[in-house]
Amino acid sequence: MGKEAQPRPKVNVSPYIHFMMNFRNKFKKQHPHTNLGFKEFSRKCSEKWRSISKCEKAKYEALAKLDKARYQEEMMNYMGPRRKRRVRDPNTPRKPPSPFLLFAQDHYDTLKQENPNWTVTQIAKAAGKMWSKTADVDKLPYKKKAALMREKYFKEQKSI
Repeated sequence: MGKEAQPRPKVNVSPYIHFMMNFRNKFKKQHPHTNLGFKEFSRKCSEKWRSISKCEKAKYEALAKLDKARYQEEMMNYMGPRRKRRVRDPNTPRKPPSPFLLFAQDHYDTLKQENPNWTVTQIAKAAGKMWSKTADVDKLPYKKKAALMREKYFKEQKSI
């Protein structure tokens, strides 16, 4: 006996989405012949969301909590196929880094030593600023190295 096809549970939504659905229904009842575009409607909706009281927002937060509990419960009982990550073939060559990435790798250690509390994101932003301020002449070695790595990559791709 095979498994019967079971639809995947509907994902839980945020308090704002609950508010938006409610606001849309009320708006349609009050203005049945008005057809607002998405951009215009979402602007009105976000203005209204900012203006409602914390007490009203609490109602939507409670709805979202219930919806999240429902979703988690349904996922516990869900027997259908799970989403699978695509498995990378270990034999395929990795794409070569860009000239900027090569530059960032060279300067990562010095930036980390100068700023030990920085996150990887902060270091990457600093490297980006350094790269944009670097003269084209100084970027040339990184561009050449990246071009060589790109050639090697394409040769390996053809041989597979």
